[in-house]
Amino acid sequence: MRAEILSEIKKAEEEAMDLVAKAKQEKEKQISEALVHSREIIRKAEEEAQIHAESEMEKARKEIKKQREEIINKGNIEAEELKNRAKANITKATEFILKEFERAVHA
Repeated sequence: MRAEILSEIKKAEEEAMDLVAKAKQEKEKQISEALVHSREIIRKAEEEAQIHAESEMEKARKEIKKQREEIINKGNIEAEELKNRAKANITKATEFILKEFERAVHA
């Protein structure tokens, strides 16, 4: 009877040790899975951040290009206006020189 009790105690201890070992294995498995999952979350977040950064950079490039074109167009318009004013001044200057020449000739 005593041997039976000791045998049952030993059996219960072995079962408890098996349960503890299985619990440790399960804990290690869950930790490993959590690490894999967290790495995947970080990878996805980094990928999304990269995509967002590239999108923002593309928007900035487009805005810079638009502003550049506006500046060039404004410069072209101003250059054309200056050219037209210069042409008008050439006519006036020519008339002025002719008048001065005629005065000098008739003087």
